[in-house]
Amino acid sequence: MIDNEAVGRQIALLRTDKGLTQSELGERLGVSFQAVSKWERGETLPDTALLPDLANVLETTVDNVLCGTQRQVAFKGKYKVSNIVEGLNALKTAGEKLGHHNIIYRHAVNGINTGMNTDIEAAFSDDYVFEAFLAEAIIQNLKAGYYIDISDIKRNFKHEHFSKTVTDYAKKFNIC
Repeated sequence: MIDNEAVGRQIALLRTDKGLTQSELGERLGVSFQAVSKWERGETLPDTALLPDLANVLETTVDNVLCGTQRQVAFKGKYKVSNIVEGLNALKTAGEKLGHHNIIYRHAVNGINTGMNTDIEAAFSDDYVFEAFLAEAIIQNLKAGYYIDISDIKRNFKHEHFSKTVTDYAKKFNIC
């Protein structure tokens, strides 16, 4: 059973941690500040349709909003950053071996570009862009429940920003 007051306290805590007012949170969700206030007082709960957006704005999970705890991930094993780097480089190599206009390569690249709203080929010639993709790939593995050692993360990034982003994500969900 969901405890309305506990959910309200959690929403208030997450909102204030983000430096948002009730009005600002309401604006981002398309609801009034009064609705946010009622949630935080435990009088009502957010509509279930709003929960994914609420979690997104608060940079957390629906589980964390409703239960006051971070998402629990089933541990699937340890993963090495070098394996992820190898995988990204394999796509580059596929383009070189198959040809950049080969339909198999084009569909793989187009699938990534469409799914991520980006250009994976830019990563093959720009270290900064490559590290952005590497960070995203690591985060996807962390979300899936793989453990990645923090020192392995730090060792494989030249740009501090990406290393910190991935490390913070891993620590937030206690999966490193």
